[in-house]
Amino acid sequence: MTERVLWLADESATVNTGKTLANALKSVPSGPGIVIFLHGTLGAGKTTLSRGLIQGLGHQGAVKSPTYTLVEPYEQLEPAIWHFDLYRLGDPEELEFMGIRDYLTPGNVCLVEWPERGAGILPGPDLDLTLTPEGDGRSLVIEPRTAVGQVLLDRMQEQNGFAADGQPLPEDRTDQD
Repeated sequence: MTERVLWLADESATVNTGKTLANALKSVPSGPGIVIFLHGTLGAGKTTLSRGLIQGLGHQGAVKSPTYTLVEPYEQLEPAIWHFDLYRLGDPEELEFMGIRDYLTPGNVCLVEWPERGAGILPGPDLDLTLTPEGDGRSLVIEPRTAVGQVLLDRMQEQNGFAADGQPLPEDRTDQD
């Protein structure tokens, strides 16, 4: 599978990349459901990218991090988004008590910040996104983990303006699984 590394110079570039992912999601049938993991330290831009994605699907209001509620629903969107923030999760088993399997249904997209806190309970992702602060911006590594994830990355790359924030990309890598 192909891995892509991007340089996101600022908040605007991060939001725009989320919108690019939203457009890719619109073009891919969500079939059994799509799972996207967001990795990164506090302040790396996970919620900013999530905001771009959710607004790119048509949400008009604020997009807040579900740090205290663990999940924020956006059921009115197409596809429906369930935005998880597992930072405050005490034990992965808590996901079973909150009915995680009910969210992982056909047509839904589960966007999960801090997925490592749900290890052993969460299914594997279709797309792994890792944000790393670097200077005034951040790098974004996009790693497809399934055929659906690869299609999402391919569709992102087909869009005009993908990574066109005026900054050189530090590298693009292609890894074979």
